[in-house]
Amino acid sequence: MGKKHTTTVTHLEMSTAPSLHCPPPSGRIALMRAKDPTIHFYRYIHDTIGRDYMWVNRRNLSDEALGDIIRDDAVEIYIFYKDGVPAGFFELDFRKPQKAEFAFLGVMPEFIGQNIGRYLLVEGINRAWQQDIKQLIIQTCTFDHPRALGLYQRHGFTPFAQQQTTLEEPDA
Repeated sequence: MGKKHTTTVTHLEMSTAPSLHCPPPSGRIALMRAKDPTIHFYRYIHDTIGRDYMWVNRRNLSDEALGDIIRDDAVEIYIFYKDGVPAGFFELDFRKPQKAEFAFLGVMPEFIGQNIGRYLLVEGINRAWQQDIKQLIIQTCTFDHPRALGLYQRHGFTPFAQQQTTLEEPDA
């Protein structure tokens, strides 16, 4: 059993499409949808970004269970590349009718502070609202980057619920 940690999770929502634009980060960049990503690659990017923020739920899934999620046609995973290197990603989940969830959004540790997080948030919001949805949700917790909650609110998300939860670190 791993060490247990308590966190406050804030659930946020957006019920109308905003008009947002964010200039792209400098350098040679590409944002590509990963269709049917390999489990290994997904775990690499998810775990590398999430290790400092207690992203443990997906780490605890079997390869089969994880594959069922990330290969679902209603789940869209976008990888951001800077100068040919994976620098961040976001994941949109459209499995519930007329609702989208920003399941994950993160930047590789070496690329934090280069406006990539804001750029990915705006790109994800804009892509989500291109679908037939009535609500876009996202959540953050006290383990996430300290600027995450404020960033989400500045871009149109409104908190609608908070809860305390306990996360358990996976055994090494």
